[in-house]
Amino acid sequence: MTDAPVITVRGEAVVEAQPEVAHVTVHVQAQEKDRRLALDRLTERNRACLDLVRSYGEAVERVESGGLAISPVIRYGKHDDGEIRGYRGTAQIKLAVVDFSLLGELLTRLGDGERSYVHGPYWALRPDSPVFDDAARQAVHEAVARARGYAGALGARLTALLELRDENTGGVPERPMALMAAPAPGGAAGGAPAPITVEPETQTVRASVIARFAASSPEL
Repeated sequence: MTDAPVITVRGEAVVEAQPEVAHVTVHVQAQEKDRRLALDRLTERNRACLDLVRSYGEAVERVESGGLAISPVIRYGKHDDGEIRGYRGTAQIKLAVVDFSLLGELLTRLGDGERSYVHGPYWALRPDSPVFDDAARQAVHEAVARARGYAGALGARLTALLELRDENTGGVPERPMALMAAPAPGGAAGGAPAPITVEPETQTVRASVIARFAASSPEL
């Protein structure tokens, strides 16, 4: 009696979906001749930025403060080792925006802040998005269909699943949509700048599985 034949196949799936979260990073800066004044100015601008973000309520799902740094500005001359001419401070705020209808307005208002600039959005799916499960299921279905096709071509049929494992599952890495610097003074006439048009970037999720099936004896 011989061992049952084994059919090993790869099942693959590619699923496209609209992003669920837009990640944005805001950098706020201050530069003054006095260290304390630079720190105070940075604190004021950081607070103003946070107040603006919080005014958008549930449209911004998460707000996190990143790194804060303050360092001397040194200018070197021909005959000295450098002189401290002032101090520069930088604060970083990270946002997760879920209401894309307000995203363009928020980006322009953040970028309109004094000595601030905005990096983003980085489009993404949530880590627990059902899109990942859907891609995995489609990959399994393809593996089963492919194995049945091979078995049928041999006049056999599948009798048992021996192994099923992920080969590679994941989404496209987050990518920046835009880099927007603060506009020059006197930009939009009459107050707030016009909202920038933002188009969400389609996310591609790929799933791949390896499956091994036992089959009945082929009719060759």
